[in-house]
Amino acid sequence: MEYISTRGGTEAVDFEGALFSGYAPDGGLFMPRCIPSLDGATLQRWSRLSYTELVKELCSLFIAPELVPRSTLNELIDRAFSRFRHKDVVRLSRLKDGLNVLELWHGVTYAFKDLSLSCMGQFLQYFLEKKQKHVTILVGTSGDTGSSAIESVRGQENVDIFVLLPKGLCTQIQELQMTTVIEDNVHIFSAHGNSDEIDEPIKELFADVDFARKSNLMSLNSVNWSRIMVQIAHHFYAYFQCASSLDTTPLPVVEIVVPTGGGGNITAGCIAQKMGLPIRLVAAVNSNDIIHRTVQHGDFSLSEHVKATLASAMDIQEPYNVERILWLLSGSDSHLMKTLMEQFSVSKSLKLPENLHRKLSETLRSCSASDEDIVRAMQRCWEENHYLLCPHSAVAAHYHYSQLDSCASSTPRCCLAPASAAKFQDAVLRAGLVPQLPPEITALTAMETRSTALQRDEDWAQVLRDRITAVAQR
Repeated sequence: MEYISTRGGTEAVDFEGALFSGYAPDGGLFMPRCIPSLDGATLQRWSRLSYTELVKELCSLFIAPELVPRSTLNELIDRAFSRFRHKDVVRLSRLKDGLNVLELWHGVTYAFKDLSLSCMGQFLQYFLEKKQKHVTILVGTSGDTGSSAIESVRGQENVDIFVLLPKGLCTQIQELQMTTVIEDNVHIFSAHGNSDEIDEPIKELFADVDFARKSNLMSLNSVNWSRIMVQIAHHFYAYFQCASSLDTTPLPVVEIVVPTGGGGNITAGCIAQKMGLPIRLVAAVNSNDIIHRTVQHGDFSLSEHVKATLASAMDIQEPYNVERILWLLSGSDSHLMKTLMEQFSVSKSLKLPENLHRKLSETLRSCSASDEDIVRAMQRCWEENHYLLCPHSAVAAHYHYSQLDSCASSTPRCCLAPASAAKFQDAVLRAGLVPQLPPEITALTAMETRSTALQRDEDWAQVLRDRITAVAQR
């Protein structure tokens, strides 16, 4: 299995090469040269597998056994999920009126990113120990990525991790899950800016090829292919849990509603579709609705500013994984992607070619939820089920309720739940509900914290460059 850049300007790499990269050197994103296609017999067999077994099967399609033998791959994935609180790793809650909620948040930090990042941490360790190598991880976070990334590598001697978070724009719990980790290899920066602004210095450092190579720089954001790869399993598991029967021809369709920020989970869904999984995808966004506008009107352009919403981890204006989706739908047209993305980079505005927009709107549905919509969905779910949704999960539930209220199709539907409501006390209180806090989260407020402030008048890229260099010289 080879990986190529969506923009076509980089030589192909193997899984190890894609794992240790952030953006491809030409500014694109790595994708498999070809997507495996699954037949009905394989889907029938996979339908009986656990979530963990599905992850193993999927990863084995994208990681050559010469790089990671299958028995070793199985061990790495078992180790990755060993700290999860639920015996099945993920859990489906079947609620009133067909509201199926797939809880992806039973890991250490109570967020779905624990699933892919715990696997990624194991893959990294495997290759680093094999080659006696050190890497520097550089991550921007809008909420949950930072803490999940930190937990996947904390205390490891052959890794240093640098995390940028938008000061005051994460919840207090999200911020504390990062700043309370006191380890020599963990470096936290609290930036006075929004999620898109903290991505800029990260892009600048990765674009400096000499510095990136010298520092062994890599990313754990969902620009990294390994994150997408593991997330494909969410869609297969959701389908097998919610499909009425696999004994019919053609196989039944299941609608999967994906709360969407940077677009990693919805990209994984598009790949699952391409592999032959009969799912209908819905990208559910908050008021930062660039993906919704792109699906509905072909309008991939920035709004004037990022809006702060209750679903704060989705407060993103530049969903970089859209490039992967467009590349897939264009028939892997790297020349077109390079042209479109360079145009967007300059003007921050892009009208999709008509043919590409048509394919996108055939592949995805979309909806946008306001804070009021989020609150109403949280309240309704509690009133009907005594079940607390986090505000991101509520964006997906809002779509479900809107379809019920409009008497839309009876296709089975699964809403992906990316985080526990325990991480979003303010949103729960805003909905007039009572937060339910596990002791691990309550304990955070009494712990020591450590972080470095990045002021607006500073050159953030230079501050990071200097700190990374200093740490490397220790």
